[in-house]
Amino acid sequence: MRERLRALSQHQVVRFLLLGGAAAALNWLVRFPLSSMLPIGPAVVVAYFIGMSAGFHLYRTYVFPGSGVPLIQQSLTFLAVNLVGAVVVLGLTYAFIGLQDGFAFPLPVKEALAHGAAIGCGAVVNFVGHKTLTFNHAMGRPA
Repeated sequence: MRERLRALSQHQVVRFLLLGGAAAALNWLVRFPLSSMLPIGPAVVVAYFIGMSAGFHLYRTYVFPGSGVPLIQQSLTFLAVNLVGAVVVLGLTYAFIGLQDGFAFPLPVKEALAHGAAIGCGAVVNFVGHKTLTFNHAMGRPA
């Protein structure tokens, strides 16, 4: 079993999903206290950027290491990719809240479910963007 886990951890997509999942969990969890102070839209955006900050460090260190791209360029590209991701997550959060209109869940539950599903969809956008744009010089190098 240990060998299977070690072999699995060698795959870039698996590392991205695990570490991105940690950053996404931070994003999702931070939104709850933020929602007590902000409307859902701003709370989702602030939470997204908190998770994004954690994600940058994790991705740069463990998923896409070895890039020769200067840190400032990586940071700016990471920000641009995540701005697109944030728009996707925000738009899908509102769309998924609307899809739950027929359900009798309280609004905070609808928001939590919608935000969680939107984060999952945004992960696809982020992986493609970071692999092809942010950390592109690290492609093909073993981590």
